[in-house]
Amino acid sequence: MKNNLQGTGVALVTPFDEHQAIDYPALGKLIESVIAGGADYLVALGTTAETPTLSSAEKSEILSFVRERNAGRLPLVVGIGGNNTQETVRKIETTDLEGIAAVLSVTPYYNKPSQEGLYQHYKAVAEASPRPIILYNVPGRTGVELKPETTLRLAHDFEQVVAIKDASCSLMQMAYVLRDKPEQFMVISGDDNMALPLIALGGDGVISVAANVFPEPVCRMVQLCLTGDFAGASLIHLHLLECVEALFREGNPVGVKAALALKGMMRNELRLPLVPCSGGLYAHLELLIEKYEL
Repeated sequence: MKNNLQGTGVALVTPFDEHQAIDYPALGKLIESVIAGGADYLVALGTTAETPTLSSAEKSEILSFVRERNAGRLPLVVGIGGNNTQETVRKIETTDLEGIAAVLSVTPYYNKPSQEGLYQHYKAVAEASPRPIILYNVPGRTGVELKPETTLRLAHDFEQVVAIKDASCSLMQMAYVLRDKPEQFMVISGDDNMALPLIALGGDGVISVAANVFPEPVCRMVQLCLTGDFAGASLIHLHLLECVEALFREGNPVGVKAALALKGMMRNELRLPLVPCSGGLYAHLELLIEKYEL
């Protein structure tokens, strides 16, 4: 598992057409682009996919489409999580996980459980899942922090818990996990701009949003990091810095979809409550893509 999910995972967006239906031709085009760009694995139905606005039927259709289009070329991770533990367990038990390498499961949001509550939630998830579990800590979205001590407790107690995707933006938190984790447990950045420093500390890569738009340089940067060429990786990191910052300026995947539209990959369509980015950001992204030849 460690070798399969090291490197760059791409958190795929969900393209929509002008009628707000899922644009499967555009999704197929995106999958081919990120695979050709050097992605190490794909992540379907993560936050970047606008999953809160997708029906259960649409989620099943998307997962089937991604699995079929990928055709076994790369490991595939699927996002299944929520703030109702019983419902999360039910979704894991009823989702077709054939060919799925791991389940990415976000911390329960809005409820704001204690650390013991988080432990018991993931205990139930781990015991129910036929696939390895990647913990997902993203306090900026969920309102709850999965503390290092709870992450480590889960990592040591359950072989099924194999990794954490950490989007806390705290290298200190990640460092404590890296220091005290089981040998095979993976620490994966959930923020593009934290990938390089995390790998320098011993992390395993990134689940990237920016790689939807710039797959080749993002994947190359991560591979250089993993082979110890931090000088070469730093050049790419700094080259992408301004572009990556702009992608997230008005939220995710708002900037990403604008950039993908500028590159002719899909329409700049989102589902409410998300709306397309401002004209100013759109023009800025267009300038940056041209300036940095992306």
